[in-house]
Amino acid sequence: MIYPTIKSLYEAVMSCKACKLWQTRQNVVFGEGDLHADVMFIGEGPGAREDEQGRPFVGPAGQLLERMLGEIGLARSSVYIANVVKCRPPGNRDPQDDERAACIGYLRGQVAFIKPKIIVCLGRIAAGAILGRDVRMMKEHGSCVKVKGFYIMPTFHPAALLHNPDYAEYARQDFRVLGELLHETGIS
Repeated sequence: MIYPTIKSLYEAVMSCKACKLWQTRQNVVFGEGDLHADVMFIGEGPGAREDEQGRPFVGPAGQLLERMLGEIGLARSSVYIANVVKCRPPGNRDPQDDERAACIGYLRGQVAFIKPKIIVCLGRIAAGAILGRDVRMMKEHGSCVKVKGFYIMPTFHPAALLHNPDYAEYARQDFRVLGELLHETGIS
């Protein structure tokens, strides 16, 4: 479906019952940030704190993301942050295929309204949703591809870094690549 305004997209997401996740959510987590952002970050789905607050990346993973943004000179307020699915999967499990399918139109709508120059996919679920294929993070993280006018870069989800600190240096390298891309494209 095509939404004429971001408000109409927001209203559709807020009333969505297209999959079973609506039955267990506390809040829909639409997304937030600069509606004219050059950089958009996409995660897989809300966690417990995000579900409580109705905002993306507000827990420990969000705090880590903010630090990583700061390291390359970006403020959270200057980017847009969303998730593939807008409701929390129970137990923080990966979103299932039908749940991702129910929300992908909403995410595409957000991308269409924001019109970012760079999309950073946080984790394999987000990268797969945006690229339309399976993504092998250890092989593809930090690589930039241009698709339909967007630079798309997969990197590790901040929650994965908290659970597996061995990936932290890979993510730092990826964010350095992002910083270089920002400079090359004149965004920063």
